Amino acid sequence: MIEDRFAGLLARRRQGVLVTRRSNGWPQLSNVLYGWDPEEQIIRISVTDDRAKTRNLRRDPQASFHVASDDFWSYVVVDGHAVLSEVAKDPHDAAVEELAGLYRSVQGEHPDWDDFRAAMVRDKRLVIRVPAERAYGLVRPT
Repeated sequence: MIEDRFAGLLARRRQGVLVTRRSNGWPQLSNVLYGWDPEEQIIRISVTDDRAKTRNLRRDPQASFHVASDDFWSYVVVDGHAVLSEVAKDPHDAAVEELAGLYRSVQGEHPDWDDFRAAMVRDKRLVIRVPAERAYGLVRPT
């Protein structure tokens, strides 16, 4: 379990930076929207199957995730071994259900869930799950 101060910052934000490793060893940084599950201590991110971050994590699941406060002076970095869901293949499969849950946690209700579900399949979306194995940073009192 990570410290409450780090979990609290993760819970307050929805934007972060996912760090993966390219095949040449250099980092790949991607700005993403995310959902934080405080009970499971997992960061969830919706991605498409054809993105570099997805390919990187299939090859090497080590990931870091950076979140900063609005004023930039508080931050947390989470390290973990990413797990990728199946790619969405049917509007009602487990991948799409998880994507819908992630959308709700980040954006609220979608105006057209049928359209959302079809788009997840069409776009070949999946969920990256980064369990918080370790966290560090600086969280100033609010």
